[in-house]
Amino acid sequence: MDKVRFGLIGIGAQGGAYAGFLTGKGGFPGMPAPECPPHCALGALCDIDPAKKQLCEEKYPDYPFYEDWKDMVNSGDVDAVITTVPHFLHTEIAIYCLEHGMNVLVEKPAGVYGKAVREMNECAAAHPEVNFGIMFNQRTNKLYQQVKELVESGELGQIRRSNWIINSWWRPDSYYQQSEWRATWGGEGGGVLVNQAPHQLDLWQWICGVPTTVYANCICGDHRDIDVENDVTVITEYASGATGSFVTCTHDPIGTDRFEIDLDGGKIVVDDSKKATVYRLAKSEDVMNETMTMMDVVKLTMGNSSGSSLFEVAEFENTDGWGYQHTTVMENFARHIIDGTPLLAPGSDGVNGVNLANAIQLSSWLGKKVDNPVDEELYLAELNKKIEAEGKFPTRS
Repeated sequence: MDKVRFGLIGIGAQGGAYAGFLTGKGGFPGMPAPECPPHCALGALCDIDPAKKQLCEEKYPDYPFYEDWKDMVNSGDVDAVITTVPHFLHTEIAIYCLEHGMNVLVEKPAGVYGKAVREMNECAAAHPEVNFGIMFNQRTNKLYQQVKELVESGELGQIRRSNWIINSWWRPDSYYQQSEWRATWGGEGGGVLVNQAPHQLDLWQWICGVPTTVYANCICGDHRDIDVENDVTVITEYASGATGSFVTCTHDPIGTDRFEIDLDGGKIVVDDSKKATVYRLAKSEDVMNETMTMMDVVKLTMGNSSGSSLFEVAEFENTDGWGYQHTTVMENFARHIIDGTPLLAPGSDGVNGVNLANAIQLSSWLGKKVDNPVDEELYLAELNKKIEAEGKFPTRS
């Protein structure tokens, strides 16, 4: 095998873009499309919407179209599938694929609630011969890879605090009205935490570690006609003693994307996921604390001491074009199938982001600090209360 034929389940905005990537026919309207990765190809398409069938038959006449995803999985037309479907379906489709020997690349988030994702991961562990990945495309961002390497090297010491403000998700009501399942508890399982922010929740934990406790405030329908959370403020604690905060919303048209990591020996600041500034202290903060006099502090605060004597500054940037990161995950997954190249984002890693999102929601619902991960059954019971009150979709088990 020199190319992996991908089957796309769900030809909405994301699935349609992936079809464009894999055929060279474009991605999102008005956006340049990257070249199809060398070891990837489109194998087949699937959707239950008759309009999508007509669109695919017109745009991709040379590729088989299926109305039932199970038929596609068992067709022999594909070597792997990507699940560009409503979030609740990710685990159901993945488990079926794993049990039927079909390689599966799950779109983010891995699922909606921890219990289902744990069951999916257990199924994957029981079928190690089947390849299982997740579309955490931001892990391909060389800037974040370099930040992770720097933190893990220990050069700047231990993390003391991390903060991420990621408000660059502005979405008008028309966005939420695109599909019946969007911004619903029963169709999507939440709002910004399960739709826009999963990449940052993954990166935050990938770089800074998994928090042990979470305290959060989630506002639902803030300036929007929706029932799910779209304004979130989170405080976290870690086993190391470090703390963190995470702020996100979908009603800020100007937006901010700023990630800061404070460490014993310096600081890392990432702006707009494109530029990182690394401050390396000449002396660790512990040494400064022990040796600096108040006169030294006055000189610093009054601007009488140049920053260059206190720290050195280095910068690096990411210049990847749009779509490159998605296709990089596809190519990495294909190479993993073909020659065993290590996965950038193993499917089992998806549970961390889901657990954190669950903890954030549950903390807000209960109005108190919670452990991470939370009690699976308690979270699911509280989520089902939301779904039942909404009255649009069946509850989950």
